[in-house]
Amino acid sequence: MKKVKRGIAVTLVGLLAGLGACTEVPRSSVKIPEQVPPPVPANELIAGMPAYLGGPSVYAAAGPNMLSEQVREDKSLVYVPNTNSDDVYVIDPATYKVVDKFPGGPEPQHIVPSYDMRTLYVASSRIPTGGLIPIDPRTGKPGEFRNLEDVYNLYFTPDGQQAIVVAEAYKRLDFYDLKTWQRTKSLEFPECAGINHMDYSADGRVMLFSCEFANRMLVLDGTTHEKIRHFDLPQVMDGMPQDTRLTPDGQRFLVADMNADGVYVFDSTATSRLDFIPTGEGAHGIYFSRDGRVAYVTNRGEGSVTVLDLATLKPTATWRIPGGGSPDMGGISADGKVLWLSGRQHNEVYALSTDDGRLLARIPVGDGPHGLTIWPQPGRYSLGHTGNIR
Repeated sequence: MKKVKRGIAVTLVGLLAGLGACTEVPRSSVKIPEQVPPPVPANELIAGMPAYLGGPSVYAAAGPNMLSEQVREDKSLVYVPNTNSDDVYVIDPATYKVVDKFPGGPEPQHIVPSYDMRTLYVASSRIPTGGLIPIDPRTGKPGEFRNLEDVYNLYFTPDGQQAIVVAEAYKRLDFYDLKTWQRTKSLEFPECAGINHMDYSADGRVMLFSCEFANRMLVLDGTTHEKIRHFDLPQVMDGMPQDTRLTPDGQRFLVADMNADGVYVFDSTATSRLDFIPTGEGAHGIYFSRDGRVAYVTNRGEGSVTVLDLATLKPTATWRIPGGGSPDMGGISADGKVLWLSGRQHNEVYALSTDDGRLLARIPVGDGPHGLTIWPQPGRYSLGHTGNIR
């Protein structure tokens, strides 16, 4: 959830050199068995979307340690944006120590891997300005700030041609050409207050957005980006939908809701709401195990993580952070063994074992840690957010 601030405009400190993303999709060095059919045939995908390489999962190319050649030489680091102290902390995941800190722009929200996975972007959103800071993952060092309006979150079209800036405070999506970073169009959705998290259907033809402050989900056409429909969530829940993710089998969308304290289930094309799964107070983030068998749902309000079996959609365990905490957003290590999460209200980061939820480390960081990213990540291309990689 974003805390909206109306600060003084930030002076542009320089143009961002080399920010545009290459549209060539990296090839994984680990081959997926070709005899297993992909979740969607290549001829059914949205134009320009890379074909799946086989395997039953949309994330089959992002299995344990399946690092593409493009990221193999990148530094192994955890990047933590702190929304209130306007900085980024950098953690060595091997030692659990903070090894660097640098300015993150006005209200940094998320660290987002570029489509070609060659740049990490710090997305910042303080009104009336905001922008992007690139990070070179080979060195872990930031580049110059580029002023873009209200970059609360950042996504990419499946063909890798455009960036989608989620201007949450303005109920707007801004589209930018990735080669020039010139804005190509803006779409306003007044019915979607707090437009926020998003994911694509397996074929890229449907986009499902959460409307955090409207208790609503918005469905857009993945090609034209026009509205198809919206869902009003149960008023009795007084909902606040957050993270939105497509399940590994491509058959369902999961949506965490902070006020409803659980996860909504939608079908694969976001045409109907199927179910609701209670998880815990303040359900916020959704992360999938590397084998695609379980989801980890962070319950920020109660300091826990719910392990959700994806075959049955039933919770199988609840991991509680010793001494309490506020697990918010994060990601899975490349080998799948560690779940990294920001402690939004406790100014700390948690490293949890994915075997049993054991707390491996609790690391103090800046004020208001939010959308952290652990890098490098397996996979071929990034659709945005803190690591939605296929």
